[in-house]
Amino acid sequence: MTARSALRRYMLVSFLTWLPVGLMMATMVLLMTARGLSLAEVGLAVTVFSIVTVSLELPTGGLADVIGRRMVLAASAAFTVASLVLLSMSTTFWMFLVSGVIKGVARALSSGPATSWYVDTLHEIEGPGADLKPGLARGGAMESVALCLGVLAGGAVPLLVPPSLIFPLAAPPLVGAVAAAVLLVVVVFALPEPAHARRSLAGVLREVPATVVAGARLALGSAVLRRLTLAAASSGLLLMSIELLTPGRLAQVAGTAERGSLAYAVVSALGFAGSAMGSALAPRVARLAGGSAGGAIAGAVLAALSVGSLAATSGLGGAAGLASAGVAYVTLFVGLSVTSLLCLEMTHNAVSAAERTTVTSTSSLSLQSGGSVGNLTLGVLATQAGPGAAWAVTAVVTLASALLFVRMPAPTGSSRSPVPQARCGSD
Repeated sequence: MTARSALRRYMLVSFLTWLPVGLMMATMVLLMTARGLSLAEVGLAVTVFSIVTVSLELPTGGLADVIGRRMVLAASAAFTVASLVLLSMSTTFWMFLVSGVIKGVARALSSGPATSWYVDTLHEIEGPGADLKPGLARGGAMESVALCLGVLAGGAVPLLVPPSLIFPLAAPPLVGAVAAAVLLVVVVFALPEPAHARRSLAGVLREVPATVVAGARLALGSAVLRRLTLAAASSGLLLMSIELLTPGRLAQVAGTAERGSLAYAVVSALGFAGSAMGSALAPRVARLAGGSAGGAIAGAVLAALSVGSLAATSGLGGAAGLASAGVAYVTLFVGLSVTSLLCLEMTHNAVSAAERTTVTSTSSLSLQSGGSVGNLTLGVLATQAGPGAAWAVTAVVTLASALLFVRMPAPTGSSRSPVPQARCGSD
């Protein structure tokens, strides 16, 4: 396998991993309510999904480091197929709840293995000094493209499906299940497992709590990883402020909930496009800023200014309000994507293959923890003082997170130490 072949496969897997998520995003809540669930039951089902995902982040990351990236990715794809098929067939609260649990398992299993596979493979081909930014940038861009296309297609599919053939809102999850099945085939047949140090599976399964603690200690014990973990938490807070407050803001500006829903779908798609742009621009930003840490600072500052503009224009109405919110939304995701991509590169440069997925799962857990903090605080603040105040606080936190990258210590992970360099055959 060549570096170019590895990149193509990584991009394809990245796209197929997130396409099912985008497809079900536009209609999932509508499907639940159409099948008789109350908003409280919908919220509970989503909460259970989040709890399962967070609980399994580190154990599944350790599992990928033990049994290999390909097996865990294949399991994730299989769980995704099962969850989306069940979601499309669900008619009761408990069926939706079980679907959410299975979907949470799938999401946790997919957190990190594909990127770890690409980094390990590139290190085998080009050595430990390989430049990770271009490949990670393209993989991140493909994830955003998948979400952008998925949310647009998922919103359109119900309009194209004859009601006599299938319940229209159930069609997007079924299409997502097909995409996940394609992912399963690609993972099984097109991702040869790169060589990496493996630990005893029996030992890990016996000591899952110890694995979780070890992952947290590893992330907090390194100066580089400690800063990156805090940066991930800040990103989680920022994302939650957008997901929590933007729909209501757009509904207010648009005049009705229905128009606000359409506006949010369009703005979300534009945001994913901005995220893809940010991933593609990240290597160039890092080069212009004198390194990955400088590029991460630039991205964080842009994101902070964008959410600050949301706060400043929160009183605008009509077309001006919609336009200002849309522009801020897109530029926010450009900046956030630049920072996230460069943080991912710095994370992989600071760890070895043996702990690569465990540490990236720790970062994902930190991001979700930051989102949970935002969920508990920003909603209350927005209720009492308006969304502008909540976005203003978010802007300050995001701007402060840029300081984490100032004088960033050099990575000391074993990925910087000599490892055997292998040359693979062409694909």
